[in-house]
Amino acid sequence: MNLNVNKNIVLVAGACIFKENRGKIKWFLVKQSADEEWEIPKVLVRKGESSVRSVLRMMGEKGNMTTRVLEEAGRFGGITTLNGKRLPQRHIYYLMLEKSQSEEAIGFTDSNWFEYSKSLRLISSKREKSVLKAANVELSNIKKRGMKNKRKYIQEEG
Repeated sequence: MNLNVNKNIVLVAGACIFKENRGKIKWFLVKQSADEEWEIPKVLVRKGESSVRSVLRMMGEKGNMTTRVLEEAGRFGGITTLNGKRLPQRHIYYLMLEKSQSEEAIGFTDSNWFEYSKSLRLISSKREKSVLKAANVELSNIKKRGMKNKRKYIQEEG
């Protein structure tokens, strides 16, 4: 796979996906392997691909779901090692709406929908906790601007 290593920067995109279930907001978390912690789904951005396109692709391929990016939820940097070279790494997370899910998410070892407070308890990474908090605040702001429910989000896509 060709990675998006633009100017020697590895780009990773994350998906803070929510859905409304019986009037309650739930967040989608995954485990990449059985012995890992719950986390926000992430994907390496391919060469020539935008970070937005990469999260939409990931959720279609691995999550078996159709999603919509609403807003950026956060970003941070770090260092990674690739082929023995230390390279800067950038993470960009997006607030996303789950529009439909056809089947179970097959591309992750485990996945589930959790209420916000449980999601915060399950995520071990301080950075990802702060991103989920920012995504939740942004979702509240979007709702205050008049988008009250899932139908409204979907109708505004067109």
